[in-house]
Amino acid sequence: MRLEARHYTFIGLAVTVVAAMLVGFQPDVTPSPDTLRMYEYIDSLPEGSIVMLSFDHEASSLPEIRPLAVALLRHIYSKNLRPVGVALLAEGTGVGYGLMRQVAREYDKKYGEDYVYLGFRPQYIAAILSMGESVPATFPEDYLGRPYTELPMLVGVNTYDDVAGVISVADGSFTNHWIEYGHGRYGVRVSAFVTAAMVTTYDPYLASGQLHAMVGGLRGAAEYEKLIGIGGSGARGMLAQTCSHLYVILLIIIGNVVYFRSRRKGGGV
Repeated sequence: MRLEARHYTFIGLAVTVVAAMLVGFQPDVTPSPDTLRMYEYIDSLPEGSIVMLSFDHEASSLPEIRPLAVALLRHIYSKNLRPVGVALLAEGTGVGYGLMRQVAREYDKKYGEDYVYLGFRPQYIAAILSMGESVPATFPEDYLGRPYTELPMLVGVNTYDDVAGVISVADGSFTNHWIEYGHGRYGVRVSAFVTAAMVTTYDPYLASGQLHAMVGGLRGAAEYEKLIGIGGSGARGMLAQTCSHLYVILLIIIGNVVYFRSRRKGGGV
């Protein structure tokens, strides 16, 4: 196979990222006001509070969603809060359960007592409205098939009035439905961990107070990891992203230098 210029470009990018990771360089991040607001909100909740996490994303966004969700779960478990997991998208159902279970092991949390995963219900708007009337009626059984009434952690959890808030972990517009129907109709406090592409979409909701707090993208994950004092894939992702950007900037500079030098030699203006 004959290597072309584009192949060398990709090889150079791979070498740059791998070399930076081997050296152990870590870009410094300063937590933004939005990330601080989310951290302070979770940190202020009384021990034992029930927090509903909604995994509203597809598997394709996992490289960006996973660092956000893991940082959030580590903070929740470290504060002895009790998360209840649901999913508005079928594709995010198994991912959400896997992440909750994985991080729970780090903190020796027991299923049914310290965390529960209810899973997915079709027709997301109907599901949000139904939980506002009765969570047990919406999810008679959890994701593992255990009856709702047999889960000790869920005793007394009947509607949104019994949870400290809902946090949507999303890669699209599904957080809108929590804001419009969960917050708008039932007054539940809605926050979000979203992909970078969705940050500008939710900024107006954040400014109006309809969205309580928001963390966005790999940078948001890295900022949150810094606040909780536990490094993770958010910081590693930021390293790869920063090196990639610097590499591209260098190529642009080199390309322009070569271009203008060739014009001079050719007698161009």
